[in-house]
Amino acid sequence: MQIFREIAPLKVFLVEKRKLGKTVGFVPTMGAIHLGHLSLIQASRNENAITVCSIFVNPAQFNNPADLQKYPRTPEEDTALLKNGGCDVLFFPATHDMYETETIVRFDFGHLDKIMEGQFRPGHFSGVALVISKLFHIVEPDYAYFGQKDWQQFTIIRHLVHELKFNVKLKSVPTMREPDRLAMSSRNMRLTSAQREKAGILYQALTQASALLKSGSTLEEVKLNVKRIVEHDPEIKLEYFEVADSENLKLLNRVEESAKPILCIAAFAGQVRLIDNMFLSR
Repeated sequence: MQIFREIAPLKVFLVEKRKLGKTVGFVPTMGAIHLGHLSLIQASRNENAITVCSIFVNPAQFNNPADLQKYPRTPEEDTALLKNGGCDVLFFPATHDMYETETIVRFDFGHLDKIMEGQFRPGHFSGVALVISKLFHIVEPDYAYFGQKDWQQFTIIRHLVHELKFNVKLKSVPTMREPDRLAMSSRNMRLTSAQREKAGILYQALTQASALLKSGSTLEEVKLNVKRIVEHDPEIKLEYFEVADSENLKLLNRVEESAKPILCIAAFAGQVRLIDNMFLSR
């Protein structure tokens, strides 16, 4: 695995590979690599000659400075996992190379970044869009891979690619889960053992919500049930549960309003914020 910390040498390396007709797959991450990330690496390896992974904890997408400070950073472990996982290129830039000056660029995605994650993390998706734009310009991938867990983010990046005419195809890869079905996330590393035992309740709530909606329960009834399930333990606090159209993120009043609804949830286990989602199959 080749490791690049500066932009120019990486671009030169990838130009030479493209001259040989090699396609480039890209997996952008913020590190704390886990099996979910490695599933994205494998998806890229299945479809491309070269797989590039970036590790960059992007300050522009953190609206809470304390959250940025606490974000897990495990560079040595990450490098070993990516190498063993078959990654070809690791891009590990410094903050001053990605942001030479304080940024004044802001993105506005209309309703897409005002609901769910956007409502509770103002400015988050603007920061995501900014760093993804930078990374797409640097790597110029043929394909880019993202996990389904961050579906709102994926939808926003899809709009970004369309609006700015990036020549990249996006792929969403199903969420990898722990044995108790908790969605794999770098933030899971911050959970205490007691919180970790309880965090699987998010998936249970999604599963029950899906079953109730299929049986004809109203969305209002389902939301009340989700809150009851999640907050049965006082250490778990529900932030939101919504059902949206998976294509345009319009929040639904009835599941019949969408051909492919998605159930989205966010909750705190102690001070650790967790998200998850589930498509509602018909």
